[in-house]
Amino acid sequence: MTMKNRILAYIGNAASTAIELETELTKRPAVSPESGGIGELDKAEFLETWLTGKGIVRLERHDAPDPRAKGGIRPNLVATIPGKTDAKRLWIMSHLDVVPPGEGSLWKTDPWQVVQQDGRLIGRGVEDNQQGLTASVLAALSLVEQGITPPHTVKLLFVADEEMGSNYGIVWLLKNRDLFRKDDMVLIPDSGDEKGETIEIAEKNLLWLRFTTKGVQAHASRPDQGANAYLAGADLAVELYYRLSETFSQHDPLFEPDYSTFQPTKKEANVPNVNTIPGEDVFYMDMRILPQYSLKTVLAEVDRITARIEAKHTVTIDYTVMQSMESKPTPQDAPLIGFLAKAVKEVYDADTRAVGIGGGTVAAHLRNEDISAVVWARLNDTAHQPNEYAVIDHILGDAKVMALLMMEER
Repeated sequence: MTMKNRILAYIGNAASTAIELETELTKRPAVSPESGGIGELDKAEFLETWLTGKGIVRLERHDAPDPRAKGGIRPNLVATIPGKTDAKRLWIMSHLDVVPPGEGSLWKTDPWQVVQQDGRLIGRGVEDNQQGLTASVLAALSLVEQGITPPHTVKLLFVADEEMGSNYGIVWLLKNRDLFRKDDMVLIPDSGDEKGETIEIAEKNLLWLRFTTKGVQAHASRPDQGANAYLAGADLAVELYYRLSETFSQHDPLFEPDYSTFQPTKKEANVPNVNTIPGEDVFYMDMRILPQYSLKTVLAEVDRITARIEAKHTVTIDYTVMQSMESKPTPQDAPLIGFLAKAVKEVYDADTRAVGIGGGTVAAHLRNEDISAVVWARLNDTAHQPNEYAVIDHILGDAKVMALLMMEER
């Protein structure tokens, strides 16, 4: 049996290991303190011990301080599988944290206990991002447990805080550690499609804004004595939607949808009764902007629209940038894209294509450091939903793709 066939056969027989790891990870909720959780420490410590027991012993922790979390830290864990050479290293990066289950009545099973059903594993986090995490571990074990040394060093990175902005995860690591090199290749198995055909190489620029409108509270029967903050805020939301869409109207077929989006989303409560004109009103907008437009240019247009609404309604409007991110694309001729396309074809018989997405991933932070990063997995896209599930065959298939990448001569 060839070395490649030994590796693929190992993974093909590793379903029980995948189920074990998914089950144990799910038992340890890793919810951010912002979402009412304790962070990732329990999960990281379990994973560290479990990997050591399986023979992956070159482990290092990089703990970001966070007094709100258990142990006062947000752990980031690196596992290294040494290669014949340390040049052109391959990283596979997954995240430890998960989102809360949401409305409990919508779950048919306990979200923190994995249930196996019809070839699927059901539970919070089993797909996002434990499918990618588990697949990367199986790929590494297919080498380590069979005494196979990859051509180049492989590093598995398990980060904290991906779901809430990565300030204690990859952002902290890039600021405080010197882990990466410019010629590293990074696979992030955190987004994809049901056939494994899409390789994400670019993201729209992200902008979240919180608008606070202040007017004058009055009785609803005397609007002449007040300045309706709700009315002004609603007018602003509509104007922002239409004017920004018209101003930043280019299309790019790399993305779906292929245009910039400007959506009013969250709305905070104002007055508790019907017969009072609100003196203050707050709403939020989520903007996903094609990379050819800078956020600075968009914000300048937001300022102009806001000034017009202030004058029209005799109110004052302030906004806060809740989150913003601009990132470069990974070049379409980056070697990792070709290697990944070849491996996906061999495992899944699928022809891949490069795409851009509107959602944000940790890849953006790496791309801004000129590190080639792509996002790929074969996923049914159940992340953040009740009854989230991962397909066992997809975990094993993704692990095979990753193992082929690890063995690629380059």
